[in-house]
Amino acid sequence: MPGKTRLFLLIYVFILGIVFFPLTADAGKEPDTTAEAVVLMNAGSGQVLYQKNMSRHMYPASTTKILTAVIALEKGNLSDKVTVVRESCLVDGSRIGLQEGEKLTLEDLLYALMMASANDAADSIAVHLSGSVENFADLMNKKARSIGALDSNFTNPHGLTDPRHYSTAYDLALITRYAMQNPVFRKIVGTRIKKISRPEADRSIGPPQEDLWNHNRFLSRYQGAIGVKTGYTVKSGQCLVAAAERDGRELIAVLLNDQGSTLYEDARIILDYGFDNFASDLVVRKMEKVTTIGVSRGIGKVDVYTGSPFYYDSPNGQKKQIKRSIELYSGIKAPLAAGQEVGQLVLTSEGQEVGRVKLLVTQPVQSFPRKGGIILITGLLFTVVAREAYCVAKRRRLRRRRRYRN
Repeated sequence: MPGKTRLFLLIYVFILGIVFFPLTADAGKEPDTTAEAVVLMNAGSGQVLYQKNMSRHMYPASTTKILTAVIALEKGNLSDKVTVVRESCLVDGSRIGLQEGEKLTLEDLLYALMMASANDAADSIAVHLSGSVENFADLMNKKARSIGALDSNFTNPHGLTDPRHYSTAYDLALITRYAMQNPVFRKIVGTRIKKISRPEADRSIGPPQEDLWNHNRFLSRYQGAIGVKTGYTVKSGQCLVAAAERDGRELIAVLLNDQGSTLYEDARIILDYGFDNFASDLVVRKMEKVTTIGVSRGIGKVDVYTGSPFYYDSPNGQKKQIKRSIELYSGIKAPLAAGQEVGQLVLTSEGQEVGRVKLLVTQPVQSFPRKGGIILITGLLFTVVAREAYCVAKRRRLRRRRRYRN
């Protein structure tokens, strides 16, 4: 075979190999990462698409600040003026150099918290809202439990290492899923560059840090990335909570105790796995009528509707059957307001619960007045009896007339 012909065939075979055998992981193959604990979650449904050691207690480092921001947004006002105390200036780790007595808005502190990972901002927020770090930690634990993060314990607002301060990849995904439902939180964690105002900073000791750059470089490294937080201590290793959107789907990836050289690549692998290998199916429509119920002490019956849609992710080509069951709350009685929650639609697949949807009434249900109820019922009965007596008497008169004519 001539040399040129042989070279041409080798090139042709090489091209065929690229076209038909791409240099990527097999579709459906689970991702391989160096992180010790990993979770990939559908942000809409809370469904876990992939996990590794998701319930293992881990040091969360600065991913702790996701919960700190949630509490600040719910308990404070963005325009609040926060006075920095001395203890906040002395906290270890990453800081923006806050000064004792300096006043900043809560909004600017939140940007410093989530973008610059400022521990002095975290401490200042905690003291402002709760009076002390210890009191704020109590709020953090209560909030975490209300979200469903039951395997975590927080002792500070910044995530510096403490043997009693821990979380899990699953709990952090739950907390992040909750946080990302807040539009202000979404805006903050998706911001790459921000200038904050520090008019009261003492400039005689140097220019204060006002220009913030987001430490989360994944925002610029992954198409569709929308947040949320990095973290690192010697004990925790590299940590990242990342969220991304693609084709109307939003996924959350949590990676704990990863290596600095592979952190962002591991996050890319995890998110690509979710987007490329799962299809999202609409299982429940929003405002879908599911049943009609009678309400104790209520007038008439009322229709019950779903309060939100529910999507379920199945591996490509493997759509699963989802079964429904209705759980109504006990003790439901009138009056009911429009939009009031009366139960949940429970969704299961292969005997395992995969989600729940709130059930609502869309029309108000009035109740019988306590004193007037008996009178009303008596009046209705009297009306029915009187009408029946009238009809009987009328039929008798008609029969007598017929006999008389005959």
